[in-house]
Amino acid sequence: MVIAGQGTVGREIAEDMTALGITPDIVVAPVSGGGLIAGVATAVKARFPQAMLMSAEPEAFDDHARSCAGKREAHSSNGRTICDALMASIPGEITFAINSRLLTKGLTASDAEVGTAVGFAFRELKLVVEPGGAVGLAALLAGRIDISGKMS
Repeated sequence: MVIAGQGTVGREIAEDMTALGITPDIVVAPVSGGGLIAGVATAVKARFPQAMLMSAEPEAFDDHARSCAGKREAHSSNGRTICDALMASIPGEITFAINSRLLTKGLTASDAEVGTAVGFAFRELKLVVEPGGAVGLAALLAGRIDISGKMS
């Protein structure tokens, strides 16, 4: 039920992109237990099968990035992060089954990079975002997403 509910986010992304006449190359979403990205990936892939879906999480809490090799892996951090909404220790069993098929890559960002992204979102995009919601933007701004040839 959580994945289906979170899938409405992906459906809105797909509908907005379609309305704008845009076909996404890459869609990135924050990840903790995996429900949000599983729903987003399912909905986006249904409309745009060629889109690459990536998860984003704090670098010390990188269980999804570690699990992209095909096996659920826990992160080894016992510390804290400013992305307090993204501190799950291991991908969920149900979400991992979906995400292991749909995700291309797992991205990470440091707390400092996330702080920079929060500031960027406020100044440049006029958005107030919590750190967990800015981790994908942080990965982009830090150059962890290859966007060469993807933007005009």
